[in-house]
Amino acid sequence: MSGYELLARDLAACGRDGFTGEVRVSGSPGGTFHLHGGLVVAVESPGAPAPEALLLRSGRIGGEEWAGLVRESGGARWPATGLIAHGYAGAAQLRVVCAMALQDATFAVVAGGVDGCERGPANGPPPASVTVGEPPTRLLQEASRKLRALLALPYPVSPDRERPVPASLSYVAARLGVLQRELLAHADGRRTARDLAFRTGRGVYTVTVEVARMLGEGLLECVDAPRPIPVRLPPDGHGVRPREPAPPPPPQSSQPSPSEAAALPRRRPGASGINEALMTERNGTGWKEFFRLRNPTAK
Repeated sequence: MSGYELLARDLAACGRDGFTGEVRVSGSPGGTFHLHGGLVVAVESPGAPAPEALLLRSGRIGGEEWAGLVRESGGARWPATGLIAHGYAGAAQLRVVCAMALQDATFAVVAGGVDGCERGPANGPPPASVTVGEPPTRLLQEASRKLRALLALPYPVSPDRERPVPASLSYVAARLGVLQRELLAHADGRRTARDLAFRTGRGVYTVTVEVARMLGEGLLECVDAPRPIPVRLPPDGHGVRPREPAPPPPPQSSQPSPSEAAALPRRRPGASGINEALMTERNGTGWKEFFRLRNPTAK
């Protein structure tokens, strides 16, 4: 059984049982599903920005104001009451942010690897929970749909695998959208789409899709070329010398050497005359001289 099938089976069982508590998912990145009455009310994952990151990115509240609200609420991870009371956000906006974070964290878990699932009791109220929970099966189906849409792009990427850098067409950044300019500014060959999501305070699914599109448009590229092998310089510091060409081989003589001549078989008498006659015949002396040399006793 695959990791997704294992997760889908366990969450579906929680929905049928009306389970209230936590389902801890081990894997990469993994996460925790918070359920109430069989419905998912919050999802946390190290693979996706939390709701506070999305809210801070919106510009409605700064870091110092957020820290003050957390102290004022006694250390609450999601000071919703203070946010509304001080006018930093409305109730409707907070519901939207919580729902976005829930779905984005679910996508991060599904897009990664699932090793196992374990039920457990709730360790206090879930942070940034939605008012009306999501059925587990429908939530996973939506995450799977997003993953299929991502894989169907011409240049699909994984949230935690590719590490893009700006490409040659990045000079048109002035005519790009805000998110594209931010990704070009932070893509340095070390950050994945998930890292860029945390860096920009946006959803990991949104950033991963945009990275894939920018790869297809030539705005980003993934360079996996091997590093060149360093050249070892000579110790005298004169740099790399060109290789000297090998000397040409000495010309071979057609005459045998004295030792080779001694090893040759002796020619029988007359052989030299025959060879000379052959050469004379070829030079036009005539057949008579050739015949006389072949038959010394003939007249």
